[in-house]
Amino acid sequence: MHPAPSIILFTVLSGLGFGTLFWLGLGLPDVTGAPAFGWYFLGYALAVGGLLLSVAHLAKPANSVKAFSQWRSSWLSREAVLAVIALTLVALAALGRIFAGGAPIWLSVPGALLCLCTVFATSMIYTQLRTIPAWSTPLTPLLFLAYCLAGGAVLTGLGGWSAGLLVLAGIGQMLAWHQADGAMQAAGTSTGTATGLGTQGQVRPFEPPHQGANYLLKEMAFRVGRGHRDRLRWIGLGLGLALPALLLLVGSGTAVWIAAAASHLVGVLAIRWLFFADARHVMSLYYAR
Repeated sequence: MHPAPSIILFTVLSGLGFGTLFWLGLGLPDVTGAPAFGWYFLGYALAVGGLLLSVAHLAKPANSVKAFSQWRSSWLSREAVLAVIALTLVALAALGRIFAGGAPIWLSVPGALLCLCTVFATSMIYTQLRTIPAWSTPLTPLLFLAYCLAGGAVLTGLGGWSAGLLVLAGIGQMLAWHQADGAMQAAGTSTGTATGLGTQGQVRPFEPPHQGANYLLKEMAFRVGRGHRDRLRWIGLGLGLALPALLLLVGSGTAVWIAAAASHLVGVLAIRWLFFADARHVMSLYYAR
């Protein structure tokens, strides 16, 4: 799939933002007053900024208001509704922490859990697509949630929690890559099943459907070289997961926190780019890709 920059930034930044707001909702770190304002501002800037980037991806951004009307059948609509509810509850808890010295648990914890529900809804937009076998797996929502929790823990400076969650996310990511590499074959999808001619024997294309490039080839049959893909995987694991975990385990202080957060962001951007770029749509079988 063609990796649109706005969607990559949306999924990464909103995940970090909602992860930060989740931990703040649980009282980690337990801050009030001006420090609480700073932490909540960071979480909201990432979450809302990511959501706005998703709107910018639309051909007609004004149509984004329609996303709220189809919550019964659309995960995108559920994501929009959950985001508004979560951000509203978190805002009420934030006001309590900033101006009243605290927030009741019956308000802060539901807001935190709804932040995770929002990220889960985002992941299900991709998990439900059976036409992309690499995404249609339980590992997809688990990884979205893992990166949300790990990234939020890194940004809120939770130390040991951060390192442990980063390690778990790394293990899950390697399992997901292993599964994705053989997802098309495991799904039983081939040129024969795609054309409906598989019962006649082995099917192979005689010639391309057309001579020039088109929208489908650009968006649905995007290809990444094996060498390029492998390098990005190592970069993603190293910068996004291993290095931040190491920094948070052996170091402390503001400089270490900034370095770990920056490294995590760069690495996750590379991993999320591969999530889109390396996914094969079954439509590509018509083009022998």
